Amino acid sequence: MSLRADLRAATADDHERLDAMFGRFDLADRQAYRRFLTAHARALAPVEDAIRQSGETAGWCPRAPLAEQDLADLGAEMPPPMTLDEAPTPARLWGMRYVVEGSRLGGAMLSRQVGAGLPAAYLGAQHGKGEWRHFLATLEAKGDAGGPDWQAEAVAGAREAFALFARSAALEGVTHG
Repeated sequence: MSLRADLRAATADDHERLDAMFGRFDLADRQAYRRFLTAHARALAPVEDAIRQSGETAGWCPRAPLAEQDLADLGAEMPPPMTLDEAPTPARLWGMRYVVEGSRLGGAMLSRQVGAGLPAAYLGAQHGKGEWRHFLATLEAKGDAGGPDWQAEAVAGAREAFALFARSAALEGVTHG
């Protein structure tokens, strides 16, 4: 099985839970959409900061500035970022990056639900041609080189990223269940 398949299988419940939580926001409603963006920005910022600090930024396009601009356009400020429990290992960071890069795919679909006249730069930031495939190929190569322990750390990082976003959604009053 590929690392991508392992990540997908290991985080399926986390992904489903997070989709249900964020699915509770009405993106056509200005205030609900602001809360949605606030929750995303609060969780995204520490992950993107860790990516930036790692120096492994080839092919990476941060989206926190887009969320910040959308929030400003809605008359809101960027929320204080959440914190990671500890500095992620390189493998954990790649697992986290899998989550935030994968969220671009869902963002493209969600951008269609954003109300008329509301800013949607964050959700509309899609991968360029071939970028997702290149990211996955790089992830697989790193996983192959790192071996089973590296791959297990990547899965742990992905699960940590999903949990971070879930905690942020809960701060906006959205829970699962």
